[in-house]
Amino acid sequence: MTISVRLSDKETELIKAYAEMNNISLSELVRKAVLEKIEDEYDLECYKKAIKEYNKNPKTYSIDEVKKELGL
Repeated sequence: MTISVRLSDKETELIKAYAEMNNISLSELVRKAVLEKIEDEYDLECYKKAIKEYNKNPKTYSIDEVKKELGL
């Protein structure tokens, strides 16, 4: 799949310089950056959901309790 992105000349030069500095292609840089951004936002949403659930029932378990529960 091909995706087009409009950038200013300054943005283009900055991105090209960063890619060259890290010895990766522009395509790889953009792909990694987008996927990392998505992963970060997904992780944050999971964290918010977990905190909300924890606040409803703030019970915690020791590592030994978890191992016992899981039969480890």
